[in-house]
Amino acid sequence: MDASRTGAPGVLVATPAGEARISWHRPAGAARAVLGLGHGAGGGIEAADLAALAAALPEHGVAVALVEQPWRVAGRKVAPAPGTLDAGWLPVAERLAAEGLPLVVGGRSAGARVACRTAAASGAVAVLALAFPLHPPGRPERSRAEELLGSGRPTLVVQGERDPFGRPAEFPELPAGHQLFPVPYGDHGLALPKTAPLGRPEALALVVEAVADWLARIVPR
Repeated sequence: MDASRTGAPGVLVATPAGEARISWHRPAGAARAVLGLGHGAGGGIEAADLAALAAALPEHGVAVALVEQPWRVAGRKVAPAPGTLDAGWLPVAERLAAEGLPLVVGGRSAGARVACRTAAASGAVAVLALAFPLHPPGRPERSRAEELLGSGRPTLVVQGERDPFGRPAEFPELPAGHQLFPVPYGDHGLALPKTAPLGRPEALALVVEAVADWLARIVPR
């Protein structure tokens, strides 16, 4: 039985890396697309941008699936190697695709990397990369741009202007179909300095609006 339809906390999905968990946020009516979002290596699906999108996008006809990777479900504190992360994601993407709707995959930070690396294999129509970790802080020579540029799908990057893992100006020229939306004053977790002329709620509202507009172009009603 699908726990998401019975009010249970989530749907467990068996993967080669252990059980992952899907928490569904569905529209009141028919959905036009599914957006599957994974978390980063330093946090879970409670991240502010993930929570904001899950709360707002169902009103736009998008079913949002927040995905906890197996290592997090198992209570481990350290994320495994990229290959294991990808192995834990693909069966989840298959489960999301079984909804029979266009699938957009994404996530924040490490979850964005997973979505980019597996987009083609998952059958997704597009990728949403939140806080893509272009490089480790202070190590721009260790670029991960190849993962982003090689997603093979239309990709929206939502990046804080103060993100130490890669500021918008550090990104290479993006190919056709890729877009970058800078979040004013935001850091990697979209926290803003007290001196910023807008607060975090306003910054998150900008993120929601940008993602909703992009999804409306990717998967029209």
